[in-house]
Formats: sequence, C-alpha cells, structure tokens
Amino acid sequence: MLVEQIYTGCLAQGAYYIESNGEAAIIDPLREIKPYLEKAARNGAKIKYVLETHFHADFVSGHLDLSRATGAPIVFGPNARPTFEAHIATDGEELTVGNLKLKVLHTPGHTMESTTYLLQDENGKDYAIFTGDTLFIGDVGRPDLAAKSDLTQEQLAGHLFNSLRNKIMPLADEVIVYPAHGAGSACGKNMSKETSDTLGNQKQTNYALRADMTKEEFVKEVTDGLLPPPNYFPLNVQLNREGYENIESVMQQGLQALSPEAFEAAANETGALVLDTRKPQEFAKGFIPKSINIGIDGGFAPWAGALIPDIKQPILFIADQGREEEVVMRLARVGFDHAIGYLSGGMEAWKTAGKELDTITSIPAATLADLFAQDNSIRIIDVRKPGEYQAEHLEAASSKPLDFLNEHLAELPKDETLYIHCAGGYRSMIAASILKARGFDKLVDVMGGYGAIKETNLARTNTVCPSTLK
Repeated sequence: MLVEQIYTGCLAQGAYYIESNGEAAIIDPLREIKPYLEKAARNGAKIKYVLETHFHADFVSGHLDLSRATGAPIVFGPNARPTFEAHIATDGEELTVGNLKLKVLHTPGHTMESTTYLLQDENGKDYAIFTGDTLFIGDVGRPDLAAKSDLTQEQLAGHLFNSLRNKIMPLADEVIVYPAHGAGSACGKNMSKETSDTLGNQKQTNYALRADMTKEEFVKEVTDGLLPPPNYFPLNVQLNREGYENIESVMQQGLQALSPEAFEAAANETGALVLDTRKPQEFAKGFIPKSINIGIDGGFAPWAGALIPDIKQPILFIADQGREEEVVMRLARVGFDHAIGYLSGGMEAWKTAGKELDTITSIPAATLADLFAQDNSIRIIDVRKPGEYQAEHLEAASSKPLDFLNEHLAELPKDETLYIHCAGGYRSMIAASILKARGFDKLVDVMGGYGAIKETNLARTNTVCPSTLK
C-alpha cells in the first residue's frame, strides 16, 4: 500500500496518490496532470479512478484532463450534477484499488455533494480518511460556498454538524485525517499548518469536534466571522462542474514570447492586464506603467484570483527568466486561462528598447517612524487581513485589507501621501501597484511591513493590541 500526499504550498492544497497491486487512485488532482501520470508509470501502476471530494471553489481540478489521459472514470459523491460523464457514487459504496477499498462517505455541509473517502487496508481495517473540505486539521470547511444552493449557510452548517457526528467522529482514533487544504486556504477560518493528523488528536484539539458541543453552538461558531469569499470562487466551481479548456492549449497560448514592441502593441490592442510577477522591491525600482505586481514567490495564484476582477481578461506578464511556464500554470490553477504572452527578455529588454518606466517609493520602517515623529497626521494604510489588524496594529493606521481594496478606492485620498504596509512587504507592493494603476501618485511602500515596524519606536508608542481594544 502506498499513500502519498502531494501538497502545493501556493494553494495550500493536498492531492493524494493511492496505489496497491498495480492500481492507483488520485484524489482531488491539480490541473497539471503530468506528475500523476509519471508517478504511476514509474511504479508500473494503472490509474483506475479519479476521485473528487466536491466541486472545488479555490482551484481548477485536473479531473477532466486526467480522465481523458488515462480512461479512468471521474467519481463524485451523491448530489453531484456535473455536465460531463462521471460516476456518481452512492453513500456507502466501495471502490476497489488493488488490495485496498475506498468507501464513499457522503458528508454534506461544506457543499451538498461533499464526500469523504475512507481508505481500508489489505486487512479491511480503516486506515485513513480523505476529507476534502469537510474536516481540516484544526478546523472544518466553511458552509457558505455552495454555489446556487437553496440552503442558508446556517442550514449547511447544520448538515456539516450531522456529517461530522454521524460519519467521521465514530471512526477509530488511529485513523489518519488527510484534508484537501491547510493553513492559508480561504476554505476555512483557522486551519493548522499541519497537513495531516490522527482523528483522535483532532477530537481532542479541533474546536468543531468537541463532544459536548450542541448543533446550535456548532452553527454559531462555524459561521461566526466568515469573510466574503474571493470573487473567483464561484467561477472555479463552474469550471469544475461544467468543464474547461485543455491545459496544453492554455500553456501554448500563454507561452508566446513577445518583443517589447509586440508586447506593447498587444496590450494596446487587447486591453490586456499587464501582470508583473517579479519580487516587490525589483518591481518598485522600475515597471511598465499601469502594470500590477503580484510576486510569483508568494501566494501568487490566490491573490491573482482575488484581485483580478474578470477571469476571462487577457493577461500579458513579466517574469524572471525561466519562470514563464510556472506563471502560466499557476494562473491556470485558479481558472485564469487567458494569458496571451510574456515580455521576452524581461524588464531589461523593455529598458533597452527605451520604453516608458514608472516607479514606487519604498522606505525602511525606521524612516516611517522618523516621519511620524515629525508629523503624526501622516496617512498610514494597513492592508493586512482584518484578523491581523485586530490582533495588533498601529493606532494611526487605517485598515484597508488588500482582499477588498478594489471596493474601497473611493475612501482613499489622491491628494495625500499614503504610507502602505502589510505584514512583510509582499501585499503592500501589490496594493501600491493597484493604487498606482488607478491614478494614485503619492504612494510610499514600507519595506518589511509590520514585522519591521514592530522593531521601531513607532510601534512602542503607537500600537493597539487586543487587551486595549474595546
């Protein structure tokens, strides 16, 4: 028996490869299917099933391409209604993989088709559960993402309570929990950095599995404090339910190398978004006017999904040499299939061609502290998430979370200098680039973000912590 978690940090997503006696099953595959095909080929195994725990909202699954490549049927749990051919399993149905069995446990609540797969070993003993977004390590799936559902989030949370109590918690403590996501995913509120655990330990530590918890208490705790989901979530659900373009075609279209002249012409002719994926400080020193910076070395795909309003918008991009394929693939993971080319030679080629450049001022946290000491009316903008801001922030800072920045542009003055910070400098440059593209010229990025600010006198005299909040 081989069970392997294939974890992708950018999406905080876990796919699974299960193999026994020459047969394999893949659970919740990512869109790039080559790693699964290569692994099965190396092991001399045939992929027998492509299993989906539900219609994912935060990424486009590879189920269709993997099924086409292998002939393996796509399996969903009860209530799933895909528009393509798939096997809709019944609750309790058993699927055989070599000497193993995967038992279908219908666990509605996150969505109504949500399903957990219980893996039983060669001896018929319960070994692991693949819970999708029903149960995470330290958390459970949010009950407000079911697209086109007639149920309220409170009703869905009630279904989730029943699923956990009736299908999952009765299982043995030594059963391993393998969820679809970990910390950083927007599919839950309080996920652990750990990506697997025993069910017994989760019964002891996961707030949602408390034995003495009533359904009413569960519904209240699970629905409390939910932020609006990113805009791309329902669009990804639609792609996963209705189908999408073959990934090879998407990659071919996106990997067109364009000279500075061709790049500029394409931007003008198509109205494409110009996406700069370099490091924040490299971007600040010189970038194509009106381009948006989302660094590839960070939560690139989720931030692209959250901040680019139109999933069908053409995208032209700038990348470090050798990382162009990575950019196109990571965009495609969240359904952005319309990259149409990249700047050949990168920004050096753009500069050599004498094309126009723009810049953003970036200062150390110590300089911000000095400026505030001279004038405590300066406008400081904190673009961290609401929970980060509530935990600790500068009293002088206004909270404008990056997730919702596009909705709050009218609240920011264009005639005042805005000093922008996040936690470490990644998100603040994204915010600054968006504001710059929207006509804000008086912008200053704070390098190192709140982590650096905390080391200055400014934080020691101007910090609000939970104990002082009223």
